[in-house]
Amino acid sequence: MAANVKLLKYSIHKYSSYSANYVPENILVDNSSDQSSRWSSDTNNPPQFLTLKLERPAIIEAITFGKYEKTHVCNLKKFKVYGGLNDEHMIELVDSGLKNDHVAETFYLKHKIDSNYFPCRYIKIAPIQSWGNSFNFSVWYVALHGTDDPHVVKPCMNWYSTYREREAIRLCLKHFRQHHYTEAYDSLQKKTKVSLEHPVLTELHDHLVLHGDFDSCERLIAQSCEEGLFDNYISQQDYKPKWTAIEPVSKDSTSAMRPGMRGGHQMCIDIHTENIYLYGGWDGNTDLADLWSYHVPTGEWTCIAKNTDEDGGPSARSCHKMCLDHERKRFFILGRYLDPSTRTPDNLKSDFYMYDTESAKWTLITEDTGAMGGPQLIFDHQMVMDVEKQQLFVFGGRVLTCSPEGQRSSADPTFSGLYSYHVPTNTWKKLRDDCPEIRSRIGHSMLFHIRQRALYIFAGQRSKEYLNDFLIYHVDTDEVEVVPTDGSNKEYPQVPAAGFTQRATIDPDLNEIHVLSGLSKDKEKRDNVKNSFWVYNINKNTWSCIYKNENTGEHYWNKMQHLEPVPRFAHQLVYDYIKKVHYLFGGNPGKDSLPKMRLDDFWSLKLCRPSMEHLLRRCRHLVRRHHFEEIAAHSPVAALHYLQADLAETVDHSDPEETKEFQLLASTLFKDRSQELDAFIDPDVNEHFVGRTQLFDTLVNFFPDGMSQPKNNLIDLVTLN
Repeated sequence: MAANVKLLKYSIHKYSSYSANYVPENILVDNSSDQSSRWSSDTNNPPQFLTLKLERPAIIEAITFGKYEKTHVCNLKKFKVYGGLNDEHMIELVDSGLKNDHVAETFYLKHKIDSNYFPCRYIKIAPIQSWGNSFNFSVWYVALHGTDDPHVVKPCMNWYSTYREREAIRLCLKHFRQHHYTEAYDSLQKKTKVSLEHPVLTELHDHLVLHGDFDSCERLIAQSCEEGLFDNYISQQDYKPKWTAIEPVSKDSTSAMRPGMRGGHQMCIDIHTENIYLYGGWDGNTDLADLWSYHVPTGEWTCIAKNTDEDGGPSARSCHKMCLDHERKRFFILGRYLDPSTRTPDNLKSDFYMYDTESAKWTLITEDTGAMGGPQLIFDHQMVMDVEKQQLFVFGGRVLTCSPEGQRSSADPTFSGLYSYHVPTNTWKKLRDDCPEIRSRIGHSMLFHIRQRALYIFAGQRSKEYLNDFLIYHVDTDEVEVVPTDGSNKEYPQVPAAGFTQRATIDPDLNEIHVLSGLSKDKEKRDNVKNSFWVYNINKNTWSCIYKNENTGEHYWNKMQHLEPVPRFAHQLVYDYIKKVHYLFGGNPGKDSLPKMRLDDFWSLKLCRPSMEHLLRRCRHLVRRHHFEEIAAHSPVAALHYLQADLAETVDHSDPEETKEFQLLASTLFKDRSQELDAFIDPDVNEHFVGRTQLFDTLVNFFPDGMSQPKNNLIDLVTLN
């Protein structure tokens, strides 16, 4: 489909209201310098909308919003886009918002159902909030991207028509079964041969709802669990962070070996040997040149060298970069920061070192990478390793230059471009200069996806500008891809706040990027630094914030210091994607009152989702609780025995809420239940049918959507005229 994507032609079909000074048709032209070139509502109170009509049905993959030439209070901070074949029935395609700047933004739209493309003829833009709270809404320019090629769209139209017909029948089948219209259900299914759901769920419905066979129901759920049918549900659950403070293991009775306080240091992890290497940094007074290793299985720190300069290695430094080749057991170190007063032509050479972890030997690869066609001396850059092809990628960083003695440089800073280094041939290659397509920066993140063979680049700082763009650089094709985000997370609808010194890791198995935030542009005072943890799902193109603690009080953090790490920046974070564990060390807590203070705490972080065992226990608990309620309706004494013997087995007694809920069940045994039956249910229907149906609908949520009945209900489609 991507090969057929083009700009689609449309006309203004309908709009709710607009200011008389502005002509709606102007949004067909991208004229960012013209104040009147926009559609503008005459109020800022929803509902407002603008509906576009395409010349013919099309598969619409993305929408681009143009903007005024500078920030504007009427820009759409929040909006939704809907689409459909007619203007009365449309589905939501995206829920997001624009940045308040002059740069056009593109958003991916939902354009597939069950992996099939569906067509639209109408696009509805619904503003929700403008950047100025009391200002109206403005849309400056809109471009739609997709294809209206009849050879592509017609088969999609045919599929979509068949899909809608099938879904209408399935909604009827669901309604008939839920209301026990057995004859209507059987007749419709026989006539259309449309299946309501997967046979496994039909069997579950028979066991649970029709026959009340709770034991068979539990066995079927356990079998489904073993066959991996709940894996998709678990993968969609939010992570919960579990921080653990790692205390040093004493090698003797008098002291515990561990690195001291620092920020701007570097760490890397060997995922095979589970060794973490830590080098250098700034302790608040001076640069460091010590090298440490931490062995995860034994929990022991080892000081490999107190001063690597004395062992033929690099001199003391901070703001450098370090990455490891875990196959060949060696890591590389490049770059450093120098105070302006110490910068002379002699020491502005970019030395480049390699360390062999098995032989414990340093190798000076070159005294100056700049002389070999590589980067000049830089700091706050990023460096990653393609282990398979033995290739390093270095991007960004600020180039260090000399200034006359006693003077600060008045020239604009110089940022380094994108370079590659091939280890076997000892050759550098410049891939990209600092350019609009890949803007160089400092304090950003860059990650290498070993399976996609792509660099993910985002955030950082460029002079006084904080960036929040998101780029993919495909290393084998030299192509750059801009990643728009869909803003699907309602609590945090955008990407992490623009900033720098955030720490990012990648999990190539889960296709996830993890980001622990650092300083952001919203934090004018370092005392206000606050940490959050974000997960980006590469497949779904969605961000989610799974951890955020905005407490700043010293009393709070004194109490929590062994439960979770204090907010910081200039820290280091590494990730073992095999064991699924992060490790955090040190950093700057950003206290203006203690500007030289650095941290030396060490933490592990596990991102936890409900386990298969937890979910299976929860399902059994739901089934047995309902079984208990049915028994209690006829025999409170028998129900009490069931509660103590069977239901108690499925309760997590370490969970206070579950325990309290379990204890309260006994008090329900002797209440009057005569009013509980639904008055609208046919008296011939089994008195437990409604409750069992509700339980079935709950259990269905744990199965993949492709197996289950429709989520919607037929009765909800009836509107009041």
